[in-house]
Amino acid sequence: MVKFAPLSVPWERRLQTFVVLQWIFSFVVLAQICIAVFIGLLFTRFWIFSVLYAVWWYLDLSKPWQGGRRVEALRRCVVWRYMKDYFPISLVKTAYLDPSRNYLAGFHPHGVLATGAFTNLCTESTGFSSLFPGIRPHLMMLNLWFWTPFFRDYIMSGGLVPVDKESAAHILSRKGGGNLLTVIVGGVQEALDARPGGYKLVLRNRKGFIRLALMHGAALVPVFSFGENDIFKQVENSPGSWVRWFQDRLQKIVRVSIPLFYGRGVFQYSFGLMPYRRPITTVVGKPIEVQKTPHPSQEEVDRLHQRYMKELENLFEAHKLKYNVPRDQHLEIC
Repeated sequence: MVKFAPLSVPWERRLQTFVVLQWIFSFVVLAQICIAVFIGLLFTRFWIFSVLYAVWWYLDLSKPWQGGRRVEALRRCVVWRYMKDYFPISLVKTAYLDPSRNYLAGFHPHGVLATGAFTNLCTESTGFSSLFPGIRPHLMMLNLWFWTPFFRDYIMSGGLVPVDKESAAHILSRKGGGNLLTVIVGGVQEALDARPGGYKLVLRNRKGFIRLALMHGAALVPVFSFGENDIFKQVENSPGSWVRWFQDRLQKIVRVSIPLFYGRGVFQYSFGLMPYRRPITTVVGKPIEVQKTPHPSQEEVDRLHQRYMKELENLFEAHKLKYNVPRDQHLEIC
């Protein structure tokens, strides 16, 4: 039985729903629409717009790998406040980040659409700059999207950068410090296990970000987002099922996973692609000091990786009861 939203829903909540809907649209189908528009215009009398953009694109090709192009006006736009209030989403500071240093943060878990990561790090709706003055946040995203016309400019405006060594090195080696580069360590593989009550992290064999931290002497910051997995449900895709087999094959071929997620609708609460209104609280942990080692050995990487996992587990255990996680629930790191 479908449960519809009452007509008496306040306009404030309607606006929240609309803003979240446009955000989901942006990260699910906008890139494909941008490609279609770019190609389609070439076969119309407006072909000059695609040609001019192609010239600009060529001249600006390396920009995503050089720190991107943040637009503070868009980051501080009022629409993001409505998105933050929909769930709501909040950011918690547990330690001071020195603006004279550069930091590499690991964000966990990915969730279906990394909603908490985007809202906290790519907008100012939760007050990142007030909590961490002098720190510029950057969030890493799959390289694929930075080869998409028009869409690349949109995602760069929020502080998104490609997830590769060149991009990371540019930010972490900046003189003067004040940069927080965040990588969602579990990536697209972890997204396939994002479901309410789940705390399964893909981390045990993810050590590339550890090596980067050592090479650049960037302090490691564990970040855990409570509630990130609770806002969507997924079609059953347990390991061994044909659904999971297809998802894993697709990920290996194009490096993109497709979680078959669902939630509520826009005007009804029973089914749709809108997330559930459940709180997300992103907790930023204490930095782990890292000694700069231009050519770290595997032993040094493994040692720091073990320490990082331990600090992440400690962060989770210290805060889980505040955010309705059962006392007997622990992280499952694989």
